Order: sequence, then structure tokens, then C-alpha cells
Amino acid sequence: MFIMACLLALAGTTLALAQAPVADTLAHADNLSDPTTLHDPQKALLLSLLPGAGQVYNGQAWKIPIIYGAFGGVGYFVYQNHTNMRKFKKEYLHRIDGGEPELQGYTSYPNSSIYNLYQTYNKNFQLMVIVTGLVYGINLIDAYVFGHLYDFQISDDLSLHASPSLMAPLDNPWAVTPTLQLTFTF
Repeated sequence: MFIMACLLALAGTTLALAQAPVADTLAHADNLSDPTTLHDPQKALLLSLLPGAGQVYNGQAWKIPIIYGAFGGVGYFVYQNHTNMRKFKKEYLHRIDGGEPELQGYTSYPNSSIYNLYQTYNKNFQLMVIVTGLVYGINLIDAYVFGHLYDFQISDDLSLHASPSLMAPLDNPWAVTPTLQLTFTF
């Protein structure tokens, strides 16, 4: 649940910031004419092999705590599931070899329950390893996509104008129908 919340926060905040402020747009306007200073999305991707470095290159350093928070949360669950998996595997193998139950709090559990606990933690461990790969992949994709959007500019005049008009239908060009004309400016 924590991981999903981090990923949703990362996606939601990055989508909200796709439009650059006017000061940033004006600051980048000088750099666009010089091809040596163009922003390279592939460089952002390569830098992001170290999580967060591509985001810094893209000017989005505020994402670093989110990225490392997601890695920390996933890392915690990887560690917990791996530790419990090893603990129950050791207990199960000890019992199968004829030993007495040793695991505190689980001495009255049958061997099948200990094995089921081992399997559950093993599956959760494997799932968390996959989620770690997904978080790393999202880090890379985020750096690459926003590397492409770095120089993306949107006009400040985002507007919708509505005005009445008359229009002739295609099937009868002599008939005139009142319509509402919508004009988007972007």
C-alpha cells in the first residue's frame, strides 16, 4: 500500500508540473538556439541509473525523497520477508530432520503450518524483489520522459472562446442551422 501511494504521488505531481513557469521558459529560450546546450533525455536516462541523478539533471530534485522513500519502503519489506522466510525454512528443515520445535511462539504449530508460513514469506519476498525492479524502472522512465519534456513550452494564453454562428448541414447546403462555435487557443 505504501508503494502504491508513493507511485501515485510521483505520477500525480509530475503530471501537474508539465507546464513550465514563464520565468523558466524565458530562461530556456536562449539555450534553444545553441545546439550544444540542448537538454538530452538519453543523458537523463543514463544518469538515472543512479536513482535520482536523472531527476536532478532535469531540474526536478524534489523527486529524490519520493524515489528513495519508495526504495526504502520496498527494501524494508524485502528484508522482513527474507528474514522470516529463512527463519521458517530453518525451523521446518529442523523439524523434518527429527528435531523438536525450537521457534518461540510456534512450538505448537504443526509442520505443515510452518511450511505454509515459509511459502508465504517466500512468495512475498519474490514479489517485493519484482516491485523493487518496478520502482527502479519507474525512476528510469520518469527521468527519460521528463528529459523529453524539459524544453516543452505551452503558451500562457490557454483559453476557450464560445461564439454563436450559422452553419449549413452537409446533406442540405441551403438550410442554415444555428450552432455554437468553440475556439481553443493554446
